[in-house]
Amino acid sequence: MRATSPWALGVAGRPVSTPEEVDALVTDQEASGYPCPLSAHIRISHLSINPSGVYIIGRHTRLASFCTPTQSLACPQSTMLGQAFVGALLAAALATAAPGPAAADPCAAVAGQTFADPATVIACQKSFPFNETLRQNVMTVVSNVFNFYTFEEYYLKSPPPFQESTVNINQTLKKLSTEKFATDYDFNLALYNFTTQLNDGHTRWFPSCYNAYQNLLPAPIVILEENGEQGVYIIPDLADFLPLVGDAYISFLENKGFDWKRLAGAKVSKINDIDPFDYIDHIATTVSGNYLDHGIRVNSVLSSYRIVSNAYSQRFGDLAGPSIVTQTSLRMTLQTVNSTKTETVDIPFVASFAGVAFTDKASYWENNCAANSATNGVDLRAQGNVNGPLQTESGPRRIRGASFDLTAKKDVALPGPFVPVLPTTGGSEGVIKSYVLPGNKTGVMFVGSFSPDDFDGFQTDTKNAIDDILASGADQLIIDLTNNGGGFVCLGLFLHNYLAGANFGYPGFQSINRANALAQRILGNDIKLNTTDNLSFYTADNWAFPQNNTEEPASHNYMKPPVTITVNGAKETNSERFFDVCTPYSVDLPEAPPFDFKKIAIVGNANCASTCALFSSVLYERHGVKFGIFGGKPGESIQIKGMAGNQVLEWADLDTEIKTAELGNSPLIPPDLLVDGNMRVNWRSAYAWSDLSTPIAYVDEPAQLRFAYTKDTWNNPQNLWSFAESQFFS
Repeated sequence: MRATSPWALGVAGRPVSTPEEVDALVTDQEASGYPCPLSAHIRISHLSINPSGVYIIGRHTRLASFCTPTQSLACPQSTMLGQAFVGALLAAALATAAPGPAAADPCAAVAGQTFADPATVIACQKSFPFNETLRQNVMTVVSNVFNFYTFEEYYLKSPPPFQESTVNINQTLKKLSTEKFATDYDFNLALYNFTTQLNDGHTRWFPSCYNAYQNLLPAPIVILEENGEQGVYIIPDLADFLPLVGDAYISFLENKGFDWKRLAGAKVSKINDIDPFDYIDHIATTVSGNYLDHGIRVNSVLSSYRIVSNAYSQRFGDLAGPSIVTQTSLRMTLQTVNSTKTETVDIPFVASFAGVAFTDKASYWENNCAANSATNGVDLRAQGNVNGPLQTESGPRRIRGASFDLTAKKDVALPGPFVPVLPTTGGSEGVIKSYVLPGNKTGVMFVGSFSPDDFDGFQTDTKNAIDDILASGADQLIIDLTNNGGGFVCLGLFLHNYLAGANFGYPGFQSINRANALAQRILGNDIKLNTTDNLSFYTADNWAFPQNNTEEPASHNYMKPPVTITVNGAKETNSERFFDVCTPYSVDLPEAPPFDFKKIAIVGNANCASTCALFSSVLYERHGVKFGIFGGKPGESIQIKGMAGNQVLEWADLDTEIKTAELGNSPLIPPDLLVDGNMRVNWRSAYAWSDLSTPIAYVDEPAQLRFAYTKDTWNNPQNLWSFAESQFFS
């Protein structure tokens, strides 16, 4: 919506056409003592004025209906009135009026461009002034979401070797709620950086407005061993990789006169004038996020292979592909291949657009920043989903644990020379790619994700792959988990169960979620409303009793009474413990394990998140499976798995739980977001079998075997698997 003046808005039958009339309305509303329940209606506390002179409503707690001063508790029930009023005012103010002839529109300068100069993009994004109303709205939502965070108290003093992830979350939230910021960009960047540096990819703030661009450096890096010494290099496959980004990207670099091709394979001696390993540590500490373990984040800084959209892909890495634009260039001191000369090169970043098309500043805000129909949750009862399982675009509602990878929006393929040339087995059309290595002794399953397009198809693919591997005569198995971002919790449990056989028993872990006051209200009201797992993740029929692994009835209140524990001197209230319910599977399990666990090895770069981390831990704890982790910084430890939460809820998911519980006007209810963003949260934790008092995320599980990447094994899955076979099974 573009700003218009004068306004033509009708509020509860009363027209408002000037800022003065809005002032009068606010004064009347304040004098009335807010007769409407504040959680259900707009609360006006102040007006703010932006540089364009457009008034906007100040703090409110929930968009619903608007009450005039003459109305008492019998407020109008329509939600459209208040939404239209505040929506019109906010859209007008926050998009700001179209610039006059004397003022250039900073966003028009980058509109329609797939690739743009980062400085111009930052100018566009910084053109939106800081707005106290938006800050308080976002911080109210974020603070409320943290009440559901299962690891909050652990951050007061994170145990070794995760000490780097230590922060007082509540104090930081209070600071962000009062600190002065020049622009909306600066505020969101501060909140984004804070949640990123928690190093838990399940719990992060993603502002769509400023994640609409990814910054791409035409010089991704990797750590390689050559002649027994490890060093930092620009990726050797640069000449094959960058053209796959697109002709427009290459043209952009050429138009800047930047000769990128000559940098392929260059050895780097400094980055931004410091030792390259120190700079990698800096990026791992400040930019990477996602993983508690610093060593794993080092690998995230680097370029590597992965599976995206069922095909081989290559990551830029966090140094060369951050998901928010803050830099315009990066200085490297390097020596190019076949040269004896050391030189310093300023390498330009290129901002890559992955948002919704726009033409100017107003449409940029409207299309990429303002809240939309998918930003907040819904009352599923009002959506007609009371009977039968809730259907989404991808099928029934299922429990997920996965990282939120913005870099996968614009995927870049793995260059052809590095894609395995071995024949695939059956079941290799999706996120699993399976092979038999030469000699027919060892099979390989590259499990690229637990988020397939087809939930049941993943199970069929597993069966077909293992059947074909066994039919070849192979009795050894390598499982590659490189850059597996996790996914459906039950698919991780299924894969473990298939490898362990039907007689193994429960294949997962004990879990809990937090029993804060609002969570207890949600579960209690769900029980009163006879809600079941077709509408809610809270209801007990999602879970099983740990004592006998039988499904809990939906009427069971597993938060009553709550279980109180002390973590770092702070009291925390949680639910009872429970198991996941994943059976029946869509394929039959083998009676006995198809492979001896002593003949299974897991390899990867430890960028293995969520469901992948749980899968890794259960094979490590319950079966003693060997792990070989590639990469990392020499002399620095690395864990076998990354983010090991148990279930993530996106903000819209959590808000849907709240609204579907129909709690009325409870003051515990957070507001709707006024901007498009996602404050996801680790809503559930799993506990280690090796120590039932400790969440898996905080169990120290270092890699048993470490291997440096070489020019032969880096980015070349087939060569890496052959090398791993020689190390594990010879």
